[in-house]
Parts: sequence; structure tokens; C-alpha cells
Amino acid sequence: MSQWKNFSKGFFKENAVFVLLLGLCPTLGVTTSAFNGLGMGLATTFVLVGSNIVVSLIKSFIPDKVRIPSFIVIIASFVTIVELVMQAYVPDLFAALGLFIPLIVVNCLVLGRAEAFASKNNLVTSAIDGLGMGLGFSMALTILGAVREILGSGSIFGFKFIQGDGMIVFILAPGAFFALAYLVVIVNKINKKQA
Repeated sequence: MSQWKNFSKGFFKENAVFVLLLGLCPTLGVTTSAFNGLGMGLATTFVLVGSNIVVSLIKSFIPDKVRIPSFIVIIASFVTIVELVMQAYVPDLFAALGLFIPLIVVNCLVLGRAEAFASKNNLVTSAIDGLGMGLGFSMALTILGAVREILGSGSIFGFKFIQGDGMIVFILAPGAFFALAYLVVIVNKINKKQA
């Protein structure tokens, strides 16, 4: 039952974006729309779950001196799989995310979970942790992308519901910081009420 506690941590209590403020480069870079945020979040979730599983399986075979480089190679393998699948099956999303897909390799959320959690726990617990943290990351990116898309262009997931243009600043880089700051405040207030 404690395994499922790790699953729920990724959504609010230890959300990578809203609480821990990890992985902000892709968070701010790709969340110009809800679709882009969801795509990046799901790609990162796949990498998190896969790398956590592999790290938990081979942790006892990796010498301490090469632990971090080994984790990076494992993560890079899963990122390559994601990149090739996206390029083949969702080329528009692949083009929109661009350079941020390979940067999943050095996302401190993924490497941090491999080092701090998967290398110290069993396969099932590591997989559940990766899934929870990944889905929490996906949720955060999708919400941030949706807020920016609604305010910036009056649409959500590409469906226009407001005539004319929105506040263009929310589609640009400064809008990402504004939207993220307000969402961090809201999540912190929710977490304080629950504590």
C-alpha cells in the first residue's frame, strides 16, 4: 500500500513543476499549448518509468564510480526510443517539441528519480514512482500549456472558442513565467490547506 503513496506524491505534494521546480527548461519552453505540454509530459513519463525499471533491475551490477554515467546512458536509450517513435507517428508534435526531446536526458527530474529512488528500491515500487512523478509532470505541463493557450490565443487543444487574438504575451516566454508563478501560488495554497 505504501507503494501507492509514492504514486500520488507526484501530483501535488512533490510535483516536479509546481512544488520542486524541476525540469523548468522544457516546462517553460514547450508549453505554448496544452497539446505540446501533454506530449512532452507523456514522453517524459515514458522515459521516467522505463529508466526507473531498468535502474532498479541492474542497480547491484553498477559500480559506484560509474553510477551517474550509467544512469544517463539508460535514460538516453529511452529518450532515443521516444524521439524515433514521435518522429515516425506524430511528426507535428515532434517538430513542435524539437530540441526539448533530447534534453529529457539531462532533465533533473528523470536523473534525480533514478539516483534518489530507483537505485534504492525494487522494480514495482520504482515503476509506480516513475509513473506517479511522470503523470504529475504531465498534468503540470498540460495545465500550464492550457492556461497559456487560453489566455494567449483563446483556444484549448487547438479548438478556438474566443474570436480574435488573446493576450499574445502568454504565448511568448514572459507569459510562461507569469502563468507558472500564479500556478505555483495556487498549488502552494492547496498544499498548505491539506497539511
